Amino acid sequence: MHIDVISLFPEMVVSGSSFGVVGKAIEKGMVTLSVWNPRDFVYDKHRTVDDRPFGGGPGMVMKYQPLKDALERVKAAHGKTPKVVYLSPQGKPIKQYLLEQVSKQKQLILIAGRYEGIDERFIESCCDEEWSLGDFVISGGELAALVVIDGISRLIPGVLGAEESANEDSHVDGLLDHPHYTRPEIIDEKIVPEVLLSGNHAKIARWRLKQSLGKTWIKRPDLLQNKSLTSEQLELLEEFRTEIDEN
Repeated sequence: MHIDVISLFPEMVVSGSSFGVVGKAIEKGMVTLSVWNPRDFVYDKHRTVDDRPFGGGPGMVMKYQPLKDALERVKAAHGKTPKVVYLSPQGKPIKQYLLEQVSKQKQLILIAGRYEGIDERFIESCCDEEWSLGDFVISGGELAALVVIDGISRLIPGVLGAEESANEDSHVDGLLDHPHYTRPEIIDEKIVPEVLLSGNHAKIARWRLKQSLGKTWIKRPDLLQNKSLTSEQLELLEEFRTEIDEN
């Protein structure tokens, strides 16, 4: 998959994507990344990419033309019309299913804004969607772009060492992930659940599903409101609740 990012701070995106899963994906050639700076598409003395907002108010607004010219250059470089996403606190929340859908595409363009935002006419004319990390504001879209790149990269077949890793993550099936343990078996008198040491894979799978349901019920009950549980899942969730009450 190829990902293009339009950003005033390309070094931030390039540096942040050189580590961990994304770094390995790029090294293997499974993900390619290009970052484009709108300043390279303005030719005045100060390479101006922002201006004061009409109507007054604090801060500056990124100008339409540098963003549009950068986007046109990106599209011309690939000869395709990929999805263009503006990363904005006003966008729809980024969910796992959204990343899964995009990971099946060949190309994605991310627009990382700065200052008070970007000219609305660019959003209306050039962007297909707006995505948000959540109901809060950060200084620019570069961090959001890195989150999206990481979330997509790990879903591309061959990127992770174990293919089942991505399939067992939190939110993949609408539930939170089950608890994880590693050696040693006893830490500060806390013991690894016996079932995980049993070698019985069917019992382990059942325990993990029960814990996943239970953790979701405790930490994110809102996720269960929109999910239709099977009879087995309902039974396991009731078992979890009973065990909580008994303890």
